[in-house]
Amino acid sequence: MKVRINRNCMGDRNCNKLCPEVFEYDEDQLLSIVKFEVIPEQYHDLVRQAAKECVPEAIEIEE
Repeated sequence: MKVRINRNCMGDRNCNKLCPEVFEYDEDQLLSIVKFEVIPEQYHDLVRQAAKECVPEAIEIEE
C-alpha cells in the first residue's frame, strides 16, 4: 500500500491523531505528510479509516 496527501489537505490533523505512526504534521507547510513510501501492513486498516474520515478527501491510497 502506498499513500499520499493531495492538495486538498486542510491541515486539521485528524489523520495525525488517528494514526501518528504513519501521518505527521508539517508545521512549515501546514499540512499532513506521510512518513513512509510503502505503508507497513500493520497500519493498513488505520490508514483506510483515516482516508474514509478525511473530509476534504485528501488521502489517496494505492493498494
